[in-house]
Amino acid sequence: MDPFFIKAVQLLLSLSILIVLHELGHFIPAKLFKTRVEKFYLFFDVKFSLFKKKIGDTVYGIGWLPLGGYVKISGMIDESMDREQMAKPPEPWEFRSKPAWQRLIIMLGGVTVNIVLGFLIYMMVLFVYGENYLSPKVFDNGLESAEIMKDYGFMDGDKILSVNGEPLQSQIDINKYLLLRDVSTVEVEHPTGNSETLSIPEDMGQQLFQSGSFQPFSPIKKPMIDSVLADSPADKAGLKKGDMITSVNGEKINYWHEFRKKIQDNKGVPVEVTYTSAPQENPGLDRELATEGLGKVNVTADEDGLIGVITSAISADDILTKSYSFGESIGAGFDFAYWTLHDYVAQFKYVFTKKGATQVGGFGAIGSLFPDAWDWKAFWTTTAFISIILAFMNILPIPALDGGHVMFLLYEMISGRKPNEKVMEYAQMIGFFILIALVLFANGNDVYRWLTGE
Repeated sequence: MDPFFIKAVQLLLSLSILIVLHELGHFIPAKLFKTRVEKFYLFFDVKFSLFKKKIGDTVYGIGWLPLGGYVKISGMIDESMDREQMAKPPEPWEFRSKPAWQRLIIMLGGVTVNIVLGFLIYMMVLFVYGENYLSPKVFDNGLESAEIMKDYGFMDGDKILSVNGEPLQSQIDINKYLLLRDVSTVEVEHPTGNSETLSIPEDMGQQLFQSGSFQPFSPIKKPMIDSVLADSPADKAGLKKGDMITSVNGEKINYWHEFRKKIQDNKGVPVEVTYTSAPQENPGLDRELATEGLGKVNVTADEDGLIGVITSAISADDILTKSYSFGESIGAGFDFAYWTLHDYVAQFKYVFTKKGATQVGGFGAIGSLFPDAWDWKAFWTTTAFISIILAFMNILPIPALDGGHVMFLLYEMISGRKPNEKVMEYAQMIGFFILIALVLFANGNDVYRWLTGE
């Protein structure tokens, strides 16, 4: 089945679940406080609906435009902009007739559901599937450090002992900590065996983001080729999957980053690469071998210093699973949801930069979070993540979002005066246009990345 179709189905199913439950978060307290709900819709019914049925005072339906969903609550200034209803005297069943604290609970219901749902899904995923993590043996050779990190004392082959005095669950988590969390010190063990505590500047995350070093550390890999791109310089030279590089221009190669650097330092110039190759990994091998399993080729890197080979430090055997009892999954699920929200909020400091604005994505970016093949664990984990995102985005104090309504309600509760309805109408319109602009911008970025292949 086409991977695009699989991703699209997962995205549609995930959003449908989240939208219905989010709107139920508004619907249920509204009903509890005897507030009339006129419509409950999955997706938007611009001009017509795919399905609708009236039960009691409420029309339940499915719209044709999958950009969200809504509940239309009587006597509330919302995206419907129903001025005719608002011009009439308030009725007891209307939103505007209810005490401010009840209206606040109704407006916070959707966000609350998204937060709780994210926690519950993470909890159940951990209980049912457990948590995957990298085996410590992946880091036996230490970490390769980006050049920007070497300015602060890091070296290739370092092992991370602690961050801010606390050990990491996995050494590779250092990347996430540096970009999204407050890191002041990192204790490392250098390849020499000496330990050192290195100081990290406050703007380390910004430095990494602006330089494009989103993964400043990676496990040091053996120089084995995992795949070769078709028609690449390596492919034309005769290098194959499974080849273990032994030298470049006669200089011994021990690790992949050494091989990569040698190639990049000689881009545009032919280099002599020797390798060993196990015959069983390359059936039908037609290359001339100097000795059993030993070969030699000349290859020229392109202008970017690439020859079209990829390696992988991670195999299926390197991925371990930590199991959780039901009780353990509750605490672990809460922690997972908390840090997911924390890290998502933290990355917003990069959005409001020239580089960050180009990273904003729409439905294409969200859809890409799902795997190419159907996987229930990945589906539910991604759905939990999107639920957390929706909670944060909806609580932003932008008119037309739940957070905008909450902002006006808090003003009313503090000042004791309701905001002018005209002001709220204009704010709703402005907020709506802001949202449309953001949606167009985010999805425009998706289209641009698709067209340019970035």
